[in-house]
Amino acid sequence: MTPDTAIELCRNAAMLALMISGPVLLVALAVGLVMGLLQGLTQVQDQSLTFVPRLIALVVVVLLLMPWGLGLLSEYAVDLIRGIPGTI
Repeated sequence: MTPDTAIELCRNAAMLALMISGPVLLVALAVGLVMGLLQGLTQVQDQSLTFVPRLIALVVVVLLLMPWGLGLLSEYAVDLIRGIPGTI
């Protein structure tokens, strides 16, 4: 395996991780921003008010995007396994 091949494999794995985690992080950011604004407007400073809605939103997003993410992961794994003979 050449260094270029190893760099390409690492780059593809990092991009896949960003693609799968990106929507979840964006939802967490959006829910946190909305809850922060609501807390600022109502002046209620309770930590559980931001934690529970964010947790619920993240669970929903993960469950909705799980088939898509698993499809990307399985496609990446199949590509890796098929590429083994070319790297040896």
